[in-house]
Amino acid sequence: MNLKAIIMDDVKMRKSIVRISHEIIERNNDLSNIMLVGIKRRGIPIAERISENIKKFEEIDVPVYKLDISLYRDDLSELADFPIVKDSKIEASVEKKNVILVDDVIYTGRTVRAAIEAIFDNGRPDRIQLAVLIDRGHREIPVRPDYVGKNIPTSQNEIVSVEVNEIDGVDSAKILVHPLYK
Repeated sequence: MNLKAIIMDDVKMRKSIVRISHEIIERNNDLSNIMLVGIKRRGIPIAERISENIKKFEEIDVPVYKLDISLYRDDLSELADFPIVKDSKIEASVEKKNVILVDDVIYTGRTVRAAIEAIFDNGRPDRIQLAVLIDRGHREIPVRPDYVGKNIPTSQNEIVSVEVNEIDGVDSAKILVHPLYK
């Protein structure tokens, strides 16, 4: 894959996550009823950063839970039509909670659909919201994030790659393109 553009560095990523955190605070009256659910892999550290920000700004601990949705990424290959949900048990009850799903990139919406199904397999929350760092468009399912760090128009031939320090040793978001599609 060839680098087309760097769309976020560590400073821009931090600012976007801080802004998302403030928006969550502003739109939710009862922060004690919120639970953040990070979609594995890079949604988890982003959710943890949002939780840390809310703690810093409002002195409220918002718990972070992990949702393991092992999938054949439909933005990287055509190996499967739908993400495969595995071991999707959340370690706490979602009953009557405001669940905020957190992911790095939203593309077709299939991952979010699978995550919502997994949430409902764990109970019935009052509300589900969605926070994403990057919205690249091209939805196949009618899903719209409530909180977006950055909207990036992309072509179908491009890939948005997010790196987080906790996993990759660096914070960045890039647009990559296959050499055949220059």
